[in-house]
Amino acid sequence: MKRVILFRNGSGVDGKVVLVTHSLGEVLAGASQKLGLRASHLYTPQGGLIDDIRLIRDDDILYVSEGEDFQLPNPPAPGVRPPGHVGTRLAPTPAPPTSTFTPGIAGGDWVTLNVGGRIFTTTRATLVTKEPHSMLAKMFSCEEMSLVPSCRDAHGAFLIDRSYTYFEPLLNYLRNSTLILDPGINPEGVLEEARFFGIESAVNELESLVATREDPRELEPLGRRHIVAALITTRHRDELRFQGVSLRKADLSRLDLRNINFKFADLSGCNLSGANMNGCCLERANLSGANLEGAQMLNVRLVCANLEGANLRACNFEDPAGTRSNCEGVNLRGAVLEGSMLAGVNLRVATLKNANLKNCDLRAAVLAGADLENCDLSGSDLQEANLRGANLKDAAFELMLTPLHMSQTMTCDL
Repeated sequence: MKRVILFRNGSGVDGKVVLVTHSLGEVLAGASQKLGLRASHLYTPQGGLIDDIRLIRDDDILYVSEGEDFQLPNPPAPGVRPPGHVGTRLAPTPAPPTSTFTPGIAGGDWVTLNVGGRIFTTTRATLVTKEPHSMLAKMFSCEEMSLVPSCRDAHGAFLIDRSYTYFEPLLNYLRNSTLILDPGINPEGVLEEARFFGIESAVNELESLVATREDPRELEPLGRRHIVAALITTRHRDELRFQGVSLRKADLSRLDLRNINFKFADLSGCNLSGANMNGCCLERANLSGANLEGAQMLNVRLVCANLEGANLRACNFEDPAGTRSNCEGVNLRGAVLEGSMLAGVNLRVATLKNANLKNCDLRAAVLAGADLENCDLSGSDLQEANLRGANLKDAAFELMLTPLHMSQTMTCDL
């Protein structure tokens, strides 16, 4: 793709760079937008009218008119021959230096920059000495400045169309050789500016900073809107996975979360009351302090999950089809399961110390090897429950619906 430098007809200043795309009309439209006029004709520096885009070469300098005849720039634009001269463009003729600045001497000539609308004042030594091969050094060194076309604002400041937010740390870096980023400034933005201006020593330092920087967005827990968006956009037959993600303290109450994979996820402090979690995989998930009151938990997998201090009051784990929920090794220390349907649930070697299991349906539940120390099992139905090897020290069994078969091997201190 080619580009051209466009000036107003009869002017040699305030040129604009425009891309040459597919047609001459698109070039004229770009000229109209950047020069603030109704461009209708393009002329060469010799006054030739361009009527075909194929006549335009890369880096041509052209003049835009609104329909009037070609006018000779006065004075001629830098770097072009006077109109009428036969041949190609010449290299720009250096203008005599107007400054007594000597590179490397502190306190040289002062320079005012207008970067993205913000004014910066510095010395040529600052721009040239630290990074002599950068774009800024080439723009403002005595040897190169006269060769580089420049635009100035109404107050004479050099116009640079870049972000002042990301330019300021680089200017300070050129001043004191130390890269300091204020809080809230994205180092990736400063890195792009350093690459644009060719400040290579800052580029290396910023690349290392960006590589080790953690994205704060990745550390933030997901919320209800993220889950709802995923539910809406996922077909019911597709597997939905939130494995290992953080949903800490999210409000997921009353949502249909069936068959979602939450393995290793952080759901601590979540509000899951009334949610449908049938078929969910919560293996080794962290649900400590979560509220699951009234949740549907049929055929759920809670192997080695952490539900310490969770509220599971009136939860339903009983599947009429006979499929049993697997809660083997789950940590339910201090949890509240009062009134829950736990018939047939596998709670082998689970930790239920100090848990509230009042009025629970635990028929045919597997509690072999479980730690039920100091549990309150008052009013619970333990018919055909497997308590072999369970620790029932200080457990409460008042008002039980079915007497325990004490022939089973248990650790019991009643």
